[in-house]
Amino acid sequence: MQSPPGSPNVRLDEIIAAHAGLEGPLLPILHAVQAEWGHVPEATLAPIAAALNIGKAEIHGVVSFYHDFRREPRPAHVVRLCRAESCQAQGGRALEAEVKERLAGRADVLFEDVYCLGLCACGPAAMVDGELVGRAEADDLCGRVAR
Repeated sequence: MQSPPGSPNVRLDEIIAAHAGLEGPLLPILHAVQAEWGHVPEATLAPIAAALNIGKAEIHGVVSFYHDFRREPRPAHVVRLCRAESCQAQGGRALEAEVKERLAGRADVLFEDVYCLGLCACGPAAMVDGELVGRAEADDLCGRVAR
């Protein structure tokens, strides 16, 4: 039985076909899968493995090794707080504590530590949903999540 056009199986087949001819196609395929679905669903591993003639364990190893690949959908909001020394010296730990306390229990928020956002002169630095924030304050960060 063929999948209807636009179904996940058809889209996965298109992704695999678009990258299978590349040298070392696994990473480009996984990036494309994650771009399509927001994560690398378990159901995509077997078809990718079959198409590339590799084991599912090899794909699992790649997905679990690279921290940019996600096995579950990412929450609606991602708050990245800089943990570098310059941001910590400018109140980063206190900011982190306050923001995490105020947003505690929100299932739609993911906190990620980063070790430099390139805003060392404007610390503490953060990133909310891909937007850089220099001289970050808890009210601003929490307000950005509330939007």
